[in-house]
Amino acid sequence: MRQRLNEALEVIKPIGWLVLMLGLGALLVATFAHWRELAVLGTACLALLVLALPFLLGRTHVTVDLRLQPERVAAGESVAAGVLVVNRASTRLVPTTLEVPVGSAIHRYGIASLATGAAHEESFTIRTERRGVIAVGPAMTRRGDPVGLFSRDVVWTPVREVLVRPPLVPMESLGAGLLRDLEGVSTDAVSQSDLAFHALREYVPGDDLRHIHWRSSAKVMASTGESALLVRQYLDTRRSHATIVVDDRVTSWPDPEDFETAMAVAASIAVRAVLDEFDVSFVCGRHASTGSDGYLALDAVCRAELGDRGLVESGRQASMMAPDTSLAFFVGGNVTEFTDLLRAAAAFPPEVRRFGIVVDPASNSRVTETGGLPVLHLGAKEDLGGLLRWSVR
Repeated sequence: MRQRLNEALEVIKPIGWLVLMLGLGALLVATFAHWRELAVLGTACLALLVLALPFLLGRTHVTVDLRLQPERVAAGESVAAGVLVVNRASTRLVPTTLEVPVGSAIHRYGIASLATGAAHEESFTIRTERRGVIAVGPAMTRRGDPVGLFSRDVVWTPVREVLVRPPLVPMESLGAGLLRDLEGVSTDAVSQSDLAFHALREYVPGDDLRHIHWRSSAKVMASTGESALLVRQYLDTRRSHATIVVDDRVTSWPDPEDFETAMAVAASIAVRAVLDEFDVSFVCGRHASTGSDGYLALDAVCRAELGDRGLVESGRQASMMAPDTSLAFFVGGNVTEFTDLLRAAAAFPPEVRRFGIVVDPASNSRVTETGGLPVLHLGAKEDLGGLLRWSVR
């Protein structure tokens, strides 16, 4: 009951409440003050409300298809968008208004009267300028009076998102032989199921029967006369894994454009790692992703924003989220404390190759090394490929 009452009250728009309060207030004052002009004003307000009610009659039964192509773009590119409205009612559709929010703007389209099964299509272009997420929708129809006193709004689609990536910097391969072979290099960790065959051992209850080496078992039983089963034992193999950690603390980025440069750096490294068939993890504040799907890291880059966690806490999260990391990058601003870079890098084991990247447009691009951590100072993001290529040699 309460829900229906709330839905009924939502039909009245702010201007409708204003006219209603004005009408009732004018009539109340006119009753005690015997002011005829106020009585006329109050009566006119209430009459306007009554005349607006018929515009709400009737049902809107349509299907709305919101189309975005593509849904992932680089900053500066455009998205072709469209909305298709089909009348699914058994009667003719009364003219209505369709609204599609796009970011902070709202696209409004007048939908003419449609016969049963008829369709109406609108096309528009979404232009992107900066990295981020553009919310599109929900598409809704509005049926109400021309004055805007009443409006019955029906939502037909969920909110869709356009993910805008930062401009990428060309980079050469991170190097298949840099840390671990892409096909997997054996470690000292014993595994019950992997690629690198290591040795045979006696069967114990609970072992997977698929790993029994029947030929060797038969030889042992033939030579000893005892029943014995041997199972294969493997060494664990690991796939190359690149992890990117970006400082999200507001105080580390006096100029917000430097943070956008850091996002471009992170996205460029992620794309290069995916092309090299690395797994990729990304952490920036409360936005993180990991896995072999490069879209996950790039989507997290699009959503990343300034916060208060900082590089050290994000580095610790990354080390727990991606314990098999083989290559780690820590990106900070020109006022990021160097100790934060070292502490974030220290969250990873010594065998992980680690690089600090400092975005500092006011200085020249160069590479330094302090405390065993190579640091790439980026005066311009276009220098990333050259500095990284020089530092890994």
